[in-house]
Amino acid sequence: MTHFPILLIPLFSSLLLWVSITNAAVIDIFNNCPYTVWAASTPIGGGRQLDHGQTWTIYPPAGTSMARIWGRRNCNFDGSGRGWCETGDCGGVLNCQGWGVPPNTLAEYALNQFSNLDFYDISLVDGFNIPMIFTPTANVGSGNCQSLTCTADINTQCPGELRAPGGCNNPCTVFKTNEYCCTQGYGTCGPTGFSRFFKDRCPTSYSYPQDDPSSTFTCPGGTNYRVVFCPYGSTHPDIDTNNNNNNNKNVTLAMVTEKINSE
Repeated sequence: MTHFPILLIPLFSSLLLWVSITNAAVIDIFNNCPYTVWAASTPIGGGRQLDHGQTWTIYPPAGTSMARIWGRRNCNFDGSGRGWCETGDCGGVLNCQGWGVPPNTLAEYALNQFSNLDFYDISLVDGFNIPMIFTPTANVGSGNCQSLTCTADINTQCPGELRAPGGCNNPCTVFKTNEYCCTQGYGTCGPTGFSRFFKDRCPTSYSYPQDDPSSTFTCPGGTNYRVVFCPYGSTHPDIDTNNNNNNNKNVTLAMVTEKINSE
């Protein structure tokens, strides 16, 4: 067995810590909705209650893959963190260990993958519940490193067959056939009327499982990101328009960035 000299152990540990930190991404999750969102993040983070204007920061390490961030609505948890959410529930716990129950708007990412690129997207394959922006905080507009937006009023406009309490289901969730779920392999399914409903409203978001060409984006490894719920306020009809919290309708992403940076 190899042993490090005692005096070198602190130096070696510090070096490992420095490498780990420099390779980690920083993702700020900000709630600009005029209602509470119970943010969820797996496999890194778990879950956090975010009242209007609050931020939660997670630090996924390099190599993190199959990761997703989403918002849960209308939750009720006890002191031990057990309860239930109307949308996005993850096994009845505040601190999510698995994925959420549709419908839920997803921010998905995999860090430092092929050619040391980060791959990221907004997906509506699990449906839609909360408007969202998923954006890099640097390199925006460079190549395929873009700010992704899905803020349409999908819940109000949702087709009757896809309506769900608090959100709008993707047709795969409802019908569970290859036509909508692509379960029989690549090339066995394509756009449908339902997928076009989502694509027309959120052109850069996944509308069905094989919607890759217009829905997957990349940034250089080491890029930091921001997820914002209700980035420009809320268009949800179930929010009281007389509520004073709705005076944030004209909030812009730049204003959100300034607020987060000042904290």
